[in-house]
Amino acid sequence: MRIISKRTLREYWIQFPDTENQLLSWYKVMETGRYQHSNDILDNFPFSRSIGAARYVFKIKGNQYRLIVKINFDLQAVWIRFIGTHLRYDKIDALTI
Repeated sequence: MRIISKRTLREYWIQFPDTENQLLSWYKVMETGRYQHSNDILDNFPFSRSIGAARYVFKIKGNQYRLIVKINFDLQAVWIRFIGTHLRYDKIDALTI
């Protein structure tokens, strides 16, 4: 999968260093994977869920942080839509971000 963009993750873990290891691990697994449909994502990331509109939420650091991505399986592309604390996540519309 092609992830757009790692820079967003890097900028976040610079600001919140406790997220670096998990965000890097997520990135490496996602980047090397070839996912064909939703079940592939959910099987490989048991702490994730599909929320509709081609978006997936990943729990980072035991749910202290949330990562939202939009995935196009045909293009094998992942767009980072949001990374933030659980509290900040509760204040956004995850389906339109």
